[in-house]
Amino acid sequence: MSEPASISTGIAARYATAVFELAKEGNAVKNLEGDIETLTAAMAESGDFNALIHSPVYSRDEQAAAITAISKKAGLTDLMGNTLALMAEKRRLFVLPQLVQALRDVIAEDKGELTADVTSAKALTKAQSDKLAKTLKARMGKDVTINASVDESLIGGLIVKVGSKMIDTSIRSKLASLQNAMKEVG
Repeated sequence: MSEPASISTGIAARYATAVFELAKEGNAVKNLEGDIETLTAAMAESGDFNALIHSPVYSRDEQAAAITAISKKAGLTDLMGNTLALMAEKRRLFVLPQLVQALRDVIAEDKGELTADVTSAKALTKAQSDKLAKTLKARMGKDVTINASVDESLIGGLIVKVGSKMIDTSIRSKLASLQNAMKEVG
């Protein structure tokens, strides 16, 4: 792992632990999950929001004022709003994507769940997602939450990552292995 990525992950993990423990003390874990979904949607849909959290052009005060206004407008809990304001004050908003992922991981671990990152060529239907979750639960022995994404370059099949395990049944990888096998022959 590269140095900047590990630093960001470490910062995010410390914030995530603190936020989760405060939410658990206040019986607000369910609300925290709602905040995570709201922030995930904002990062996925808004280029301006991503520019705010990643750009060094904005001053601490500008970031803090903007993130406070966004938190109120989005209906984030006081805990998350205050955390984001603190991160802006400390110039740490750039770790927000890692914070969201770390919070997801901590909450899942607390519930005894695993998160599976599933990449498919086309969006999974509800039935397909449920069947995959059931299959993974039988295999892993824990409830599995599916975090789905789409990558059309896979052509077909799935890439499933659960913890350190990865299952790649994509046509792209099968074609690549066939190409390597043909290179060895010729």
